[in-house]
Amino acid sequence: MASTERIPVIIDTDPGVDDTIAILLALASPELEILAFIVSFGNTDIESSYRNILKTYKALDRHFEQYPSHKDRFPNFLSLRKPILAKGSCGPLEGELHSAQYFHGRDGLSGITDRHPDLDTEKPEPRGTHPQLELTDRSGVDVALDLLRQRPSRSITYIALGPLTNLAHMMRQDSNLVRENIGRVVSMGGALDVPGNTSPAAEFNFFADPFAVKDLLLPKDPNLGLPLDRVLLLPLDITTFHELPFSVYKNKIDSSLDLSSRPSVASGKEPLTHFTSAFLERAREMMLKYGKDAMELHDPAAVWCAIENPPSSDTLGRGWRARPRVFDIERTGELTRGMLVVDRRADSSAYSPGANRAEIQAELEKRAFQHGEWESTAIPAQVEVEQATEEGPAKPGVLCVHETPGPEALLNLLLQRIWGV
Repeated sequence: MASTERIPVIIDTDPGVDDTIAILLALASPELEILAFIVSFGNTDIESSYRNILKTYKALDRHFEQYPSHKDRFPNFLSLRKPILAKGSCGPLEGELHSAQYFHGRDGLSGITDRHPDLDTEKPEPRGTHPQLELTDRSGVDVALDLLRQRPSRSITYIALGPLTNLAHMMRQDSNLVRENIGRVVSMGGALDVPGNTSPAAEFNFFADPFAVKDLLLPKDPNLGLPLDRVLLLPLDITTFHELPFSVYKNKIDSSLDLSSRPSVASGKEPLTHFTSAFLERAREMMLKYGKDAMELHDPAAVWCAIENPPSSDTLGRGWRARPRVFDIERTGELTRGMLVVDRRADSSAYSPGANRAEIQAELEKRAFQHGEWESTAIPAQVEVEQATEEGPAKPGVLCVHETPGPEALLNLLLQRIWGV
């Protein structure tokens, strides 16, 4: 990170399983100053999203009662200025309401409300009485806009871990303020050259509200959308490679994690480990159905990106690379809602087997791509509309992260900061 100053962040989240790990990472990261959590619909309903933030804080509070020295590992848990916890959008700008409860459970945390009542929370405290959070009944959109007004221009990073609905409402309410004052937007969402995870074509966050994506990233009038030079998008293309293997979790954190029907037992475990195992045990069952014994770290990768790439820097951190991608989004398709549509016609950059073979083979090995007879089908080529031509410059695109310091670097960061191993 280029700057030693803390990065003020607003975390827009729909706390499910990987979101909660991302929130724990943010709480454990001294580089960040968490100004607010704005919760929304998405992985679950908004009330469950709200309570999952409280469950996370409760788990940490219990942990520190037993291990007070571990507070040093979570510098954002007890802040002089409490982060605001506010409710944002209950549904998308337009269209049907969808959730990812099929994966994250009805409560967003793999059903720990029923499976682990000791980890549940009471009804949320009255406004303003939480020991570590400032609770408010104000709209999360209003809270975020006020923070943009109060802080120095372009100093705040807006981390979007869920649908982009809240940010779209902010733009509709005061686009000039957002465009002038926001420092950086780091968003996890979309799938460009890989299949989706909610449908064959779409990633969940963009599937949940494609209208918000259109408003913010692809408006007819560029002056009405976000300033694209301050947006970093992390699509499935890059986040899927970042994983927490359950074998590593068992070896280093909780050796009792298994696939039996017996839920995690608090006795003999650190409270934080009991909390994370309680929602990871069912997540592991779900991931195994998809043929993978690992948790994909989509949202933790976004928080990591925000840590490493502050708005005060004009260049990306060491090991991070992004390039503009030109696409549109399908909003109403029966089968393709949320799909990022890339124009691949007349692709002069496509290569035949043997062309730039060394470079292509290195990329294949780096990403562990499996391919058939033709190597050229394994890595989608950059498309013509994304390149400068004799007719003129490349069309403006959204900066998409295509390289990070590596999956192992993120895994080690999580192990050290969250679990202290």
